[in-house]
Amino acid sequence: MRILSTALITALAITVIAACSTSPTGRSQVKLFSSDRLNSMGSQTFASLKTEQKVSTKRIENQYVQCIADALIPFIPAGTFDGEWEVVVFDDEQINAFALPGGKIGVYTGILKVAQTPDQLASVMGHEIGHVIAEHGNERMSIATLSNLGLQITNVGLKSAGVTDSNQALMMAGAGLLAQYGVNLPFSRAHESESDLIGLQLMAKAGFDPNAAPQLWENMAAATAGKAPPEWQSTHPSHDTRIADLKAAIPSVMPDYLAVTKKPNCKP
Repeated sequence: MRILSTALITALAITVIAACSTSPTGRSQVKLFSSDRLNSMGSQTFASLKTEQKVSTKRIENQYVQCIADALIPFIPAGTFDGEWEVVVFDDEQINAFALPGGKIGVYTGILKVAQTPDQLASVMGHEIGHVIAEHGNERMSIATLSNLGLQITNVGLKSAGVTDSNQALMMAGAGLLAQYGVNLPFSRAHESESDLIGLQLMAKAGFDPNAAPQLWENMAAATAGKAPPEWQSTHPSHDTRIADLKAAIPSVMPDYLAVTKKPNCKP
């Protein structure tokens, strides 16, 4: 136990040293990689996706998604990405969308059946852009790097203490579970909740009704009924948690929404 405690303290010390920035909501972050590197990786990944997956050629779908993106993009904080954002609709039934560093937004046609209104789709896209705004990709890579370092330190400590191979394997398995359920998954759920709030702020400033955000997650709950794991085992908060958190945050963004005199006119 002393060895594991020493390894944990060492890993935490490294984390504290690295946690020198804060997210848009004021949460401390660990970011070890440069924005340029993340932008390059995002652009490369997006280019590969466009060759590996079918891109929709339906004019109405593309115009609809682009209209919502065009309304949201002007309200993305300066410095998130200084170039022109690229938006692609992928012809795929998965209920998903994403945004990547480097100004990339992807929307799968499957989400268009769940996001039943422009405001609901804006909540999805705003959420995904929120991940980029908060640099969650950088943070996930950094946390993974530190977790692996902590496991390596633990492994070296066990070997130096003369722990038998069988006990060492058991203890490393326990350390791996601790890293997964005590660090990686909680951070992932925190990212999702944070992006929900950032996306809510973004859609409100763009003139999309914030009330559509919890409605979207009610639709998602119906579409995935019985398929979601318990929240503590998941990378995402439960649908009920997200709905409750979004409803609680709506009053704080309604002034921005009501201040928009010319609402977006995006038609599916």
